[in-house]
Amino acid sequence: MLTLKQITEETEKVIKGLNKKHFKGAEEAVQKVLDFDKIRRESQQQLDKNLQESKKLSSQIGKLMKEGKKDEAENIKKSVAEMKETNKELQARMEQAQADMRNVLYTIPNIPNDDVPEGLNADDNVVVKEGGVMPQLGDDAMCHWDLCEKFGLIDFETGVKVTGSGFPMYIGKMARLQRALEAFFLEEARKSGYLEVQPPFVVNEASGYGTGQLPDKEGQMYHCNEDNLYLIPTAEVPVTNMFRDVILEEQDLPIKRCAYSACFRREAGSYGKDVRGLNRLHQFDKVEIVRIDTPEHSYQSLDEMLDHVEGLLKKLELPYHILRLCGGDMSFTSAICYDFEVWSGAQKRWLEVSSVSNFEAYQANRLMCRYRRADTKKTELCHTLNGSALALPRIVAAILENNQTPEGIRVPKCLVPYCGFDMIDNNNF
Repeated sequence: MLTLKQITEETEKVIKGLNKKHFKGAEEAVQKVLDFDKIRRESQQQLDKNLQESKKLSSQIGKLMKEGKKDEAENIKKSVAEMKETNKELQARMEQAQADMRNVLYTIPNIPNDDVPEGLNADDNVVVKEGGVMPQLGDDAMCHWDLCEKFGLIDFETGVKVTGSGFPMYIGKMARLQRALEAFFLEEARKSGYLEVQPPFVVNEASGYGTGQLPDKEGQMYHCNEDNLYLIPTAEVPVTNMFRDVILEEQDLPIKRCAYSACFRREAGSYGKDVRGLNRLHQFDKVEIVRIDTPEHSYQSLDEMLDHVEGLLKKLELPYHILRLCGGDMSFTSAICYDFEVWSGAQKRWLEVSSVSNFEAYQANRLMCRYRRADTKKTELCHTLNGSALALPRIVAAILENNQTPEGIRVPKCLVPYCGFDMIDNNNF
């Protein structure tokens, strides 16, 4: 969440940033924070004053008793007792204002970096880079869902029977290709200096708040009511929460972690042609990269993460472009975000396969993830970053569609050592 210092010292900048994100009620939300902070500060000041006065009065009681001034001593005792009751009320008022202020802060999104373009929705995103070679497919090119049926690769109907829509079953070579992609992405991340972790696939409420999924995306998460646990929408949540309530040393930054996980998203409200086949699922596999860094170095880390994801797409031989998201299309928590999209040859459309974001100090403030500066020994909030490297379903869709031939579907060369075959055809073992 935004820091109180940001809101109090840079109020106009915060409001301007929130408006750039098209956050409704920006001025009102900021004013609520300022009002609750005023109540908190005034209560604290009065409480401190009362405690000082109470201490001063209490020190007089013994002296008065020794001097035989019992009535005066009793009057002071009464005043001190009354002051204690007032102090309890002030303490409660201060704590309530603090809680109310924090609850409002939870509802305010991160403000965008200055490099984020103005815009309302995805139509206003800016293409900053393109790469790869567009596939040359004939008019009879098949979409991936038809290819999966032709070669027996994915059983969508059985997935619906066993679980529901959006939970496909991968069969034969497709199951092996999934496993190959996961191994390939993890190995590439390891080569780039990311330490692999295998996180839990469910998290507690504190973790959801720590990375900003709660309360913003509560309706999109699968919730285990009895245990009050949430199925993760991305490995970002458990991996970043490894550093909740931790003070790191500056010389240990940046910290680089990667993780494979299944991801679970309700995708409420999704409908139409964009959800067909692998385009939008409730469960999918993804490899995530996470960095914890200093504010001075985090944008260099962002550039390195962008290069890493781009390198994966080059090795997969997929045509891609990179978008800098506009203010209106950014996530609740990000300060700047880049989307990678690959070209789906048969669908003739771009498919998002990765988002790479710098959250600056927004997540770290929720997490209380700090680092100790080497020079001053003071603690400051870290910057957190994450990116998909990569999400599998739409990568698979593009591989299938772009590489279809009369003989079958060609497997990208980089994956052959991981899956053990170079062609997907009628031999699905």
